[in-house]
Amino acid sequence: MATTAPTFDPKSTATNLAQLYVEGRQKILTTQSNSASAVASALTKLSSAMSTFRSTLSALSGQSSVLANKASFSAEVGTATASASAAPGNYQFYVEQLATAGQVSYNGISNTAAATAGNMIVTLADGSNFTVTLASADKNLDGTLTAKEIAAAINVEAGNNARVTASTMTVAGQTRLVLTSSKTGADNGVVGIDTSQITDPGLAAELDGANQTVLQTAKDAVVWIGAQGGDPANRLQQASNTFNVIDGVSMTFTKAQAPLENPVALTVGRDDAATATNVQNFVDSWNKLLAVFKEVSAAGDPASGKAAGIYANDAGLSALKGRMQELLRTETGGSSLVAYGIAAQRDGTLALDKTRLGKALTANPDGLDAIFGKSGANATGVLGGLDGLLNSWTKAGTGQLATRKDSNVRLQATLATRQAALETQYDNAYKRYLAQFTQLQSLQSQMNGTTSMFDALFSKSDS
Repeated sequence: MATTAPTFDPKSTATNLAQLYVEGRQKILTTQSNSASAVASALTKLSSAMSTFRSTLSALSGQSSVLANKASFSAEVGTATASASAAPGNYQFYVEQLATAGQVSYNGISNTAAATAGNMIVTLADGSNFTVTLASADKNLDGTLTAKEIAAAINVEAGNNARVTASTMTVAGQTRLVLTSSKTGADNGVVGIDTSQITDPGLAAELDGANQTVLQTAKDAVVWIGAQGGDPANRLQQASNTFNVIDGVSMTFTKAQAPLENPVALTVGRDDAATATNVQNFVDSWNKLLAVFKEVSAAGDPASGKAAGIYANDAGLSALKGRMQELLRTETGGSSLVAYGIAAQRDGTLALDKTRLGKALTANPDGLDAIFGKSGANATGVLGGLDGLLNSWTKAGTGQLATRKDSNVRLQATLATRQAALETQYDNAYKRYLAQFTQLQSLQSQMNGTTSMFDALFSKSDS
């Protein structure tokens, strides 16, 4: 009785055997590559978190003080802001007149001026002027100039330098060319248009001063320190509605008062709510950085299947966190951040007690700035210490993060080379096995044919 040899597919057999050939080394490489990728991801998170935290330190240092002040009027005549350097105080102001931007119009523009109409010269109240070349204003090349084309030419003229904005209006079927000063103040107003270089008589007449209507007169702001009509030395006049006559205080007036009305009071004082916001920004930024530290250095929990962070046992990161906590306890003048309501919790995060902060600011408002200090070249206090410490990690090229990134990049390059070599070994093994089992399949086919021939012969003999 004939025996049939088992059949097989050379390609699938070669694939399985080649995979078995590299399987052990591939597992090792995969584990190492995944670890290197996790390190790269963790370093990116650390770098971003540390940079964000340092930006917060820099922002606090960039202010003249962590403390904040506020300024407010007793009536709705405008708004005021006070920097941290502003001294507390009370002031009186009377708003006689607001600064306005000048606006004039030229009525009955015919929209039929010749494109070769020459030049127009726009003159301002301060004596300056600029020339608009009308020859280039005909954008649709129809040989005539419209009010819109003239307005566009004024707006794009380099000599204008955005001092005047031109536009058009249509009133009762007539087109108007409107010129508006971009800045407030009497000297910034539009006086008129010099038509001496305009060659089209009709356009020259339309832009003549006799055809000009003043829609709004350009005026300076007039504000009195104290009551209206007092000492002339207390009369303030300028082109802008924003005044900076008090050190550290900016006032922008938006409403003029009635004649001889009582002056309004401006109060400058401490803003505990804004100060608390500044401190809260520091606390929040610290907690966000700590959350990233916790993520990348988590111990893991085998019972729940929670994987450990890639830096679970990293001594350098652990030392950094410890040193940051030490700097947080820095004392200046016998006091620390704890006295101002900034306290560490059991998990290392910070919490702000605003009530305690307010009491401490009342007792010693200057103490908070002294404790926080400044980051940067002349580093002092908590901010300076933390910034210097984190700089040793984030500094380009030589910092801890840069060193670790470079090392991990080299490792990933090595792993990529080893992976390529292993894939070559796989390909060679596959080709070798494929050739062997293809040959074996051929031999098997020949043997099956011979066996079938013998089976046929013996079957005839038996009969």
